[in-house]
Amino acid sequence: MMFPGLSLTEADGQVFLRGLPDAARAPVTAESLRAWLDQSGFAGCDVMPDALAAAVEDCNARSSPFVVHIAQRRDAQVLVTVAPDAMQAWISITAPQGGRLADEGVVMQALREQGVAAGVDGDAVRAACAAQPVEHHLVAQGVPAQDGLDARFEEVGIAAADRSPRLTPDGMIDYREHGAILLVAPGQPLMRRHPATPGIAGFTVRAAELQPKPGKDLPFTDGLRGAAVSASDPNLLQAHAAGLPVRVPCGVHVEPVLEVEEVNLATGNLHFDGTVRVKGDVIQGMKVQATGDVEVGGVVEGSQLDAGGHVIVKGGIIAGAFARAAGTVAARFIESSTVDAGTLIAVDDMVLESTLVSRDQIHIGIKVPQRGKLVGGSTQAGKWIRVPYLGSSKGGVTQVAVGVNPELELRYQALLARMEQEKENETKLDKLAQQLGAMGDPKGMLPKVKAAWQAAVKQWGASLAERTELDALLKQARTARLELTKGTVGEVALQLGPMKVQLRREYGAGTFGVDPNGTPIFTDPAGKAIPLTP
Repeated sequence: MMFPGLSLTEADGQVFLRGLPDAARAPVTAESLRAWLDQSGFAGCDVMPDALAAAVEDCNARSSPFVVHIAQRRDAQVLVTVAPDAMQAWISITAPQGGRLADEGVVMQALREQGVAAGVDGDAVRAACAAQPVEHHLVAQGVPAQDGLDARFEEVGIAAADRSPRLTPDGMIDYREHGAILLVAPGQPLMRRHPATPGIAGFTVRAAELQPKPGKDLPFTDGLRGAAVSASDPNLLQAHAAGLPVRVPCGVHVEPVLEVEEVNLATGNLHFDGTVRVKGDVIQGMKVQATGDVEVGGVVEGSQLDAGGHVIVKGGIIAGAFARAAGTVAARFIESSTVDAGTLIAVDDMVLESTLVSRDQIHIGIKVPQRGKLVGGSTQAGKWIRVPYLGSSKGGVTQVAVGVNPELELRYQALLARMEQEKENETKLDKLAQQLGAMGDPKGMLPKVKAAWQAAVKQWGASLAERTELDALLKQARTARLELTKGTVGEVALQLGPMKVQLRREYGAGTFGVDPNGTPIFTDPAGKAIPLTP
């Protein structure tokens, strides 16, 4: 296709239409010019619509020579996008318009111009070049810093006793019967300390270094009894006395162990700094007190046990006996006795006419659920009571309370009273400081008053944090529950948090608790909730 007096030229990718007036030239249209461009080697170039229209008008009406920039040859364009945190970079490659495709060098140059200098994936760049045009193609990734690991402590040798409560997935304290006491000898390894690690630095795609957070380095706990750090290995804890290994945070104590056949008039009462193991019975009127565990292989009859750890009784606790432990009290059965536990009371068989108090949980009928029952007496737990049968048709009223913690309530009320006094004191000191500042301070009291005010503010802040902690503990009463795996028998006086309910009819398996609205309810195994009348 030829147009007399018209020619197409190119300079630096710019396409120009040059024209001279020619009366013999047929009328020119936009379509004919586009077809001429394609035939002349400019197919695919970016034809500018406004310039094309002007060219058509000049070709058909201009009486003097003219030049029109009608099209542009454009190479593929590489657009780089960097994430706000500079941890990723993407490219988009546009299709060329009469120009060249983008190659790996063009892409790398575009990345460099946008500051992308690290974490570039060469394979991803080549894949983008092969597939162009592409949009938002990931080609670079930074590496996040890896924070260091805190120091950790690994037991070696004999597993140490652990007196901290462990929970199963459903929230039950995981009680396992203690086996024989395993003792260690002097020099025996107890625990290895793995020091904290510094972490590994990372980087952004802009090559900025990301510093890791070092792990928290913890030493072995100071003052471990019966244990010491090895002279040849600062990360190894060894026993330096014979006894029972007991796990504590960041270490292991080695407690002395006292073993006796029986506690009777011949042995006298026992007060021992460590763990006491009684192979037989603790007879009427005797006392056993230990800072560690107390384990009794027989029966505790009308006697007293007091342990800083656990109390484990292979037989029963009977005849007006008293057992108290900071941790768990476990027994085969309990009858006409009093038991007080910091975390858990665990009974294999039944409890008859006794007083039980646990700050956390009580579980009855663990090993003999068909005989597991709680009959008469008074039973109180902070969070959870689980028992097969509750009450008796032949006995009196069985009293049960969950979600109550008198000690915590008293502590909370005392704290509120103290906070009120602290706030009043802080307010008075603040007013005094303002008065001295406004009216003058001839005796130089202002610095001391300000110091006292700051101390009062700090004390009130500490009390506020304590109140928040107690609020959370008291809130747990709303989730406290009494779980029956079989049902009730006879009359039961039930207390759920502050609400009291008299159960005069029998209930089957299910759970007593409080719904989100504060209403006491019984929920059967099918999930049906039945409101209870206080």
